Amino acid sequence: MAGRFWRDLSLADTVVLLTSGVHEERLTALFILVGRFAKGDEGERGRIFEIVLANTDRINNWDLVDSSAPYIVGPWLMDKDRSVLDRLAESSLVWDRRIAVMATFAFIKAGDFDWTFRLGERLLRDPHDLVHKAVGWMLREVGNRDRAAAEEFLARRYRVMPRVMLRYAIEKFEPQRRREYCPVWSPMIR
Repeated sequence: MAGRFWRDLSLADTVVLLTSGVHEERLTALFILVGRFAKGDEGERGRIFEIVLANTDRINNWDLVDSSAPYIVGPWLMDKDRSVLDRLAESSLVWDRRIAVMATFAFIKAGDFDWTFRLGERLLRDPHDLVHKAVGWMLREVGNRDRAAAEEFLARRYRVMPRVMLRYAIEKFEPQRRREYCPVWSPMIR
């Protein structure tokens, strides 16, 4: 690999980086995969998707997930069977669950909120705050595009949502509207 530009790494060499024990090398591998996915043909995009799914245990930090899932997993699944997201959402690995939610960002950008709501419902009681933050963030992104759809989802769930999930979801709402969702938190909401 010495002397070559990172953009020129083969997929095999990129997988070596992705399986490294060094976080920054895994992040670099994901940046390479995202770039190649964006420019690749259907075959290469499929191989990259499979590489990501085969290595979710190495995509083991929020920045690794957030730098790859919305740009590889979500786009690959746009016109395909999305049931892999259900499997990831059921995983014991927090990173798999976050990958599932973050992948829906690609769908949200296309105006499709169903999987965000589906996974948001499934993960309402997830034990990990990094999943709460991801669900809240994706609900906020839905609200940025279709406030009524986001509020319809929130109306039936906001009382049982983890606090951080709700805070992320309503972050862009007007201060008065945020207070209506969480009057107890009013001193924190400006």
